[in-house]
Amino acid sequence: MLWHKMRRKDKEIEDKSIIEEILNHSEICRIALIDGDRSYIVPMNYGFSGNCLYFHSASSGRKIDLIQEGGKVCFEMEQGSEIIRREMACNWTARYRSVIGYGTIEILTGREDKIQGLDIIMKHYGKMNNQYIESNVDRIVILKLTIDEISAKQSGDW
Repeated sequence: MLWHKMRRKDKEIEDKSIIEEILNHSEICRIALIDGDRSYIVPMNYGFSGNCLYFHSASSGRKIDLIQEGGKVCFEMEQGSEIIRREMACNWTARYRSVIGYGTIEILTGREDKIQGLDIIMKHYGKMNNQYIESNVDRIVILKLTIDEISAKQSGDW
């Protein structure tokens, strides 16, 4: 995985353990795909393991169509975002940690791969030792995003 450098060095996070903390503790991941000459972005629940993000998806729709057309995506997530209000408007600021990355997304087809992806997603939200109905596993769609490049930044005190 390539760790992309940022313009604002004062906000850049270079510590890989902090970047993994953001990936492990954010609630929603936004995935951006290219739709002709426009972007298409969708918020998703996810799980993170190794160098990959996993998502549960409907089996059809715009997102699936765009993934099948190319599979290159951009993603974003943030942790602990809040607006810090001050008396003077020019002194307002924000407190957050965020990551932006690029990668390739694919649709998993094997039952064991799907179950592994589901377990990673469920673990992200605190549920362990899951049991699944076999026929449901066969019907669901699990997406796997392999991260190629990532950058992270923060604002405010952590």
